Amino acid sequence: MERLPSMVLNEEIVGRLDMETLCSIACLNRAFRISVDSQAIPSISSLHLNTMSPDGQTLNHILGRCKSLTSLTLNCLRLLDHSLCHFLTPSIQQLNLWCCSSLSYQILASIGSNCPNLRVLVLELADKDSPDVFRSNLAIMLNRCLYLESLSLKIRGTEVDANSFQLIEYFLPKTITTLKLQPMLESDAFVLISRVGRNRLETDNLSVPTSPPYIPKFGLQSLSLVLDLISDELLVAITDYLPLLVELDLEDRTYKVPLPDHDLTNTGLQFLGSCRRLTALSLVRGRLKHQGTFKRVNDMGMFLLSEGCKGLESVRFCGFSKVSDAGFASVLHSCLKLKKFEVRNSLFLSDLAFHDLTGVVSCALVEVRLLSCRLITSETVEKLALCRSLEILDLGGCKSIADSCLSSISRLHKLTALNLSGADITDSGLYVLGQGSLPITNLCLRGCKRVTDKGVTRLLCGGGTIGKRLTTLDLGYMPGISDETILAVAAADTGIIDLCIRSCFYVTDSSVEALARKRSLQGMNKQLRRLDLCNCISLSAESLTWLKKPSFQGLHWLGICNTRLASHVDSTITEIHQERPWLTLCLDGCEMGCHDGWQFHKLEGH
Repeated sequence: MERLPSMVLNEEIVGRLDMETLCSIACLNRAFRISVDSQAIPSISSLHLNTMSPDGQTLNHILGRCKSLTSLTLNCLRLLDHSLCHFLTPSIQQLNLWCCSSLSYQILASIGSNCPNLRVLVLELADKDSPDVFRSNLAIMLNRCLYLESLSLKIRGTEVDANSFQLIEYFLPKTITTLKLQPMLESDAFVLISRVGRNRLETDNLSVPTSPPYIPKFGLQSLSLVLDLISDELLVAITDYLPLLVELDLEDRTYKVPLPDHDLTNTGLQFLGSCRRLTALSLVRGRLKHQGTFKRVNDMGMFLLSEGCKGLESVRFCGFSKVSDAGFASVLHSCLKLKKFEVRNSLFLSDLAFHDLTGVVSCALVEVRLLSCRLITSETVEKLALCRSLEILDLGGCKSIADSCLSSISRLHKLTALNLSGADITDSGLYVLGQGSLPITNLCLRGCKRVTDKGVTRLLCGGGTIGKRLTTLDLGYMPGISDETILAVAAADTGIIDLCIRSCFYVTDSSVEALARKRSLQGMNKQLRRLDLCNCISLSAESLTWLKKPSFQGLHWLGICNTRLASHVDSTITEIHQERPWLTLCLDGCEMGCHDGWQFHKLEGH
């Protein structure tokens, strides 16, 4: 390797690798180490560290040598303001900061002061201070980031004040094309939309020469808001002031049942149908104190929407309890460019909606998600199997899915992600799936109560491609899973990097030992990155010894809530923290990666 010309080594080999791989190959020999330290790392322009949550010292060690960064993505679960501010420089044009549980609102002002050339900002903050403190720091940032094109700001917590984004419209730079805000009051959204948008009459007159030339206020193309209420009045304002909108994502989390004269109805969807440039639409009524639904929208609303927005390529509907097969089918058949179709918590969506799914639509669909739709059965899956371009199939919570459709799924040669959580499948069905040539990398079997160790073993060792390609496997809440399954996972030649065995009560220390021993002999590309052991009550504190070096070398995240490992927080945990400062030990019961629940974390807990 030392004989290779430095140009070939730096540009053709090292220069094409990501940060994690670079750190691994630097340990191989002197030539690689010199190339990585002197050439590769200083020249990196884009760095993504969203799969691990480094502490300040680790971040300084990684970023201290990156001199050319223009794009930075970080999981900030364990970072304080001072750990991050040093790396906010004028060269940064794209900044994505996730899970900022310990960052203060002052970070906004710091971003504005140090990153004046910022184009894209994504920021997830925990509720820390008063809305006034947030607004003052936000105003400082927006007044200094004059080239900002995409802004996504989310504030998470139990009692977040929805007034935080009040008056934001007075500070937004006119370069904004994409705007995502959470949470926001409907009344503040009215003011925002009327200011950043332009009246439909002005838009209609754009084709007529004017003197002086017409200059639009904003060129907003994508809008995403999490509100206290979605109403007809809000959608009318959007169609009046944002007729050129391409993407619209609205979610409300209501505290109480909306009044009959102030809610979303068929009329609102009819107005929305006039936004003929829409290619992506998401309308969600979420859960806050109760599971709300759009009770005043029925099939007629869907008919009117689909007739107007025939150019839709992606739709997501949640909470439409009065819409039946006819309404959803109208979207499938009217929107001929549809690639993504998602419906959640539908009471009346059944196999009939997909009965005539043929022709152009079948070829176009790439992603289908039907979550908690109780009337969906294996017949729908067999119809969807005609969509040869399908890459993602999510049937989570559809409890009538059975073995009979798995042979049809096995013929989807582009499928990379499959969610069968809660399905009524058995070991025999998994055997059929394991025989196919599916390129699946992400598989969820959570809550499949009729699946046992025998089924998972057949899946992984059945001779098909799924056992070789799988990188993410969710076996949570499965009473038929024991050490035998985990031993099969450890023994199989799989590249699984994310493994969830949450609430598998018969998993013992033997499983942790098997994973530790096997993975230590494999290459870094096959090391476990995230492991969820939450509520595995048969584990003892002795398993902690397997978390020490040299076992689990690539582990970034470990969930141990409600186990004896969590109750045995002593010098062993301290030693693990010292050995692996990049490892997040989650004691709070979060789902894998703490993507939902991070806002409640304490820095000392990791």
